[in-house]
Amino acid sequence: MTAQLIDGVALSARLRADVAARVQALQSHAITPGLAVILVGDDPASAVYVRNKIKACADTGVRSVFERYEATLTEDALLERIAALNADPAIHGILVQMPLPKHIHPHKVIEAIATSKDVDGYATLSAGELMTGQPGFRPCTPYGCMKLIETTGIDLRGKHAVVIGRSNTVGKPMALLLLQANATVTICHSATADMGHHTRQADVIVAAVGKRNVLTADMVKPGAVVIDVGMNRNDEGKLCGDVDFAGVREVASHITPVPGGVGPMTITMLLVNTLEAAERAAAGPRP
Repeated sequence: MTAQLIDGVALSARLRADVAARVQALQSHAITPGLAVILVGDDPASAVYVRNKIKACADTGVRSVFERYEATLTEDALLERIAALNADPAIHGILVQMPLPKHIHPHKVIEAIATSKDVDGYATLSAGELMTGQPGFRPCTPYGCMKLIETTGIDLRGKHAVVIGRSNTVGKPMALLLLQANATVTICHSATADMGHHTRQADVIVAAVGKRNVLTADMVKPGAVVIDVGMNRNDEGKLCGDVDFAGVREVASHITPVPGGVGPMTITMLLVNTLEAAERAAAGPRP
């Protein structure tokens, strides 16, 4: 059996078309979703990520406000700028591109963003909303993974899902989203004694550790759905994920490729979160 590829590019395009239509609906009420993107310093990879986010905004009608600062910007100055954006009703989402220069504490910056505008879903309050099942912003990558899993048609209720990785940005929120979908969830990590023991029982596996070949064919139950969040380089310098794709695709029922799987979904879900922030602002405060 060769697994069916889960096409993140195609799903991303469909979701972005939906975002564009909903943006137009808001604009008919004189509201345009606004995303502020802040870049501090000159990290080349960050510049590429930011450029892609701004282009995605333009393609869907979301208004982007790009603010670029020198690496010498003080932490206090950045926090003041975030406070001003928090108070700006035309801005519905705030994103500070990581990593930041060493003299700026990333946690302090993330916590300064208003929860109602935390479209990355990284702040402690946003994590608390996810933990308790409150309406809030889901971190973009796990949110995108859930959308990819949905396309397979699998009913997660009662299924065993294994998440490999326990980061605050992917692993932990991924496990919570799967739990919300009534899956039975196991989290594996670097201290897990026998990872294969757990993954061989799994109906769904999400690999998110940033390490090549962390999941191989002998660790996968036939027919499992495999989501590969990893982004690495192989010996030839080509992009690859955390999963041994060639081997696992012969065992799994569905699998995401790298590139073309999870990657396109992350920015798309940032757009979705920004749109939802604008829709919530238009609807007024929660009762």
